[in-house]
Amino acid sequence: MTNYAEVIGHPISHSKSPLIHRFWLNQLGLVGEYQARDILPEHLDDYFRERAADPEWRGCNVTIPHKIAALDHVTDLGDVRSSIGAINTVFRGANGILVGTNTDAGGFYGPIADLPLAGETAVVIGAGGASRAVLFALGQADIGEVVLLARNGLKAAGLLSHFGLKGRVLPLTARLPDSALLVNASPLGMKGQELLEIDLTPLPEHAVVYDLVYAPIETALLKQARARELEVVDGLEMLVGQAAIAFELFFGVAPPDDEENALRELLLR
Repeated sequence: MTNYAEVIGHPISHSKSPLIHRFWLNQLGLVGEYQARDILPEHLDDYFRERAADPEWRGCNVTIPHKIAALDHVTDLGDVRSSIGAINTVFRGANGILVGTNTDAGGFYGPIADLPLAGETAVVIGAGGASRAVLFALGQADIGEVVLLARNGLKAAGLLSHFGLKGRVLPLTARLPDSALLVNASPLGMKGQELLEIDLTPLPEHAVVYDLVYAPIETALLKQARARELEVVDGLEMLVGQAAIAFELFFGVAPPDDEENALRELLLR
């Protein structure tokens, strides 16, 4: 038997998760596999039913557009539905049950954990599954105000209320307010998606720009931020951080923590 895990989404060809998990499996000398599966929304139920019956399947990472819908197909031991409201990882728990969790929040927060964000203003672009993890993490960081830029104002306002955050909702075309942190938690700027058109001029010199998109790594948003000499965090930071938590859930061992540079070089090829 060969244990394996997967990443599921639609589309999925851009995913770098297989590179990350295979790198760690190789570094640790573990027998296992990790692959990508393009799963249409209407096939999600069949996918989880078939994988639940396969003892070699250890779990999967979940990406766009399944992060919310996948909750209906797993056991929610940590009550993620009422907290973050979206999952990005499913693993096989005790007695073979499929357990859903979210490692995005921890993966997102790691690179900015040392920033003095308490009482500051953060701008978050997007109101989907990824933004839920971001808002949850910002709430734990005691952020002062969150300005949510989104197409669907009612949905975005509901998210602020859900997480108990002080803030406001603006359209995607709105002028940025003065803020310490700007996070793109939308697919805008991703390969195959619409461009993210935004003017960073209003941001102060100490602002940090964080783009969750990792395909491409150097997005137009990050290029604009670097041109202004702002501090940036690219999508690889969160991707690797959340993957490390998921890897241990899948394969029962933590990934090596002394190969970060080699892994990053691999992902940038």
